[in-house]
Amino acid sequence: MIAFDIQDMTCGHCVATITRAVAAVDAGAAVRFDLPAHRVEITSGTASADVLSQSIQDAGYTPVAASATPTAAPKKGGCCCG
Repeated sequence: MIAFDIQDMTCGHCVATITRAVAAVDAGAAVRFDLPAHRVEITSGTASADVLSQSIQDAGYTPVAASATPTAAPKKGGCCCG
């Protein structure tokens, strides 16, 4: 499992965009979101953390490799919800 904290992921639109970005590099990846914590966990059979991170960046977000435990309080802001 590969986890990213994405502080600029704030809404359902962000989730859909990131899901499409991940699917573009690994169609079989399982993606799980914790929107309030701004966290995404990806189980990928073919894509590396670097490839997944780059695909999320290319979609307009700022993924940061996450530790095994979710981080503290999320920040406000993001794509279209500001």
